Amino acid sequence: MFEAARPPHPSEIPDGVAAVDPSQCAEMAHAGSSTPAAPDAADAAAGLAVETAGLTKRFGERVAVDGVELRVPRGSAFGFLGPNGAGKTTLIRMLLGLTHASAGTMSLLGHPVPARRAEALSRVGAIVEEPRFHPHLSGRENLRIIAAARGAEAHARIGPALERVGLAERAGDRVKKYSLGMRQRLGVARCLLADPLLLILDEPTNGLDPGGIQEFRDMVRAMVEREGRTVFLSSHLLDEVEKI
Repeated sequence: MFEAARPPHPSEIPDGVAAVDPSQCAEMAHAGSSTPAAPDAADAAAGLAVETAGLTKRFGERVAVDGVELRVPRGSAFGFLGPNGAGKTTLIRMLLGLTHASAGTMSLLGHPVPARRAEALSRVGAIVEEPRFHPHLSGRENLRIIAAARGAEAHARIGPALERVGLAERAGDRVKKYSLGMRQRLGVARCLLADPLLLILDEPTNGLDPGGIQEFRDMVRAMVEREGRTVFLSSHLLDEVEKI
């Protein structure tokens, strides 16, 4: 299922801060689904992968993220849409605890961030902007370095993760020889080492050719529909997100 976040009304956006155009957003429900009875607050929270309330980030006098309200259901592909400079990456950095929020609350997989950040991120995989690797090491060697910090289970997932993203045959090549699309896929493989329930991907199709974009769409669909994961991705391209 694709869902898009509802942006604030333009009148709520301070001068100088880019806003998401509501006409650019869309939501499509599961085919054949009926409207469920409204759950109570506790049940609803348990079914959310990402939840924010009044999330705000200021840099001095400039408001980069203004009162964002998100409710991302588990097992969905959720597109967070907005033009370049609208604060999408800043919001993702707040969700991951990489920068503090000026106001508001947030939680991942039911765990409040930053209070229980370690628990929240234990089953979260994320790519913020372009994934970075050691260029003189192979794709497999880069994953081994990450797995060493996570333990034996993560090490056992290296082979399946490379297969999953279509890099098994190129895993022995140095990363400096990889195209941007291959580095993006290696970034997803790195995420999969944690066996994540939630993947957070920042503009993941930037710089990809049409073939790479189609491969990425297919991969995200499979993660959601076959594996039950939640994929939260930011983009400035509504058309691309709707095709997932």
